[in-house]
Amino acid sequence: MAKGLIWATAEDMARNRGKVLSLFRQILRSINSPDLPLTPAARLAKRAEARAIFMVASEERSVHNIEDLIDTAEYTLPLLKKGEIPKYPFL
Repeated sequence: MAKGLIWATAEDMARNRGKVLSLFRQILRSINSPDLPLTPAARLAKRAEARAIFMVASEERSVHNIEDLIDTAEYTLPLLKKGEIPKYPFL
C-alpha cells in the first residue's frame, strides 16, 4: 500500500482516495437499506456517525490508521448488506 513507512505520502493518499470514497458511499447506502432493523432516527444517527468517522479519518496521515480504516470498512460493509449491525463499534 504505502511508500512511506509511517506517514502516508501524497502518492499513498491519492491511491487510497478512490477506495475510501467508494467504501464510504457504499456504507451510507447500506445504512439506508430496509433490511436493517433501524428506526428512521437510528438510521440518521448511524449515517451521522459514519460521516464523522470518515471526516476525522480524512485528516489522517498515518499509514497504519488508513489501513485500519479500510479494513474496518471492508469488515462492516458485508454485514450491513446482509441486514446485520456489526458487533464491534464501527457503526
